[in-house]
Amino acid sequence: MTIRQIDRIIEMAWEDRTPFEAIEYQFGLKENDVREVMRSNLKRASFELWRKRVKGRKTKHQKTSPASRFRSQNQKL
Repeated sequence: MTIRQIDRIIEMAWEDRTPFEAIEYQFGLKENDVREVMRSNLKRASFELWRKRVKGRKTKHQKTSPASRFRSQNQKL
């Protein structure tokens, strides 16, 4: 995985309205894999802040989110 891909995964993981399924669709990483990427590429405090923020958030799972799109405005086609 390239640094650019890792940066994009981290960016998508921090976005509130980007579900884990979108990351899986684009990069083939399941939620646990995303957690590992975040854990190994963020400082401990940043990782813990992200986990606290994401845990239980309905928009991070497509089943519980009313959002129908997952492409960031920054993302190229």
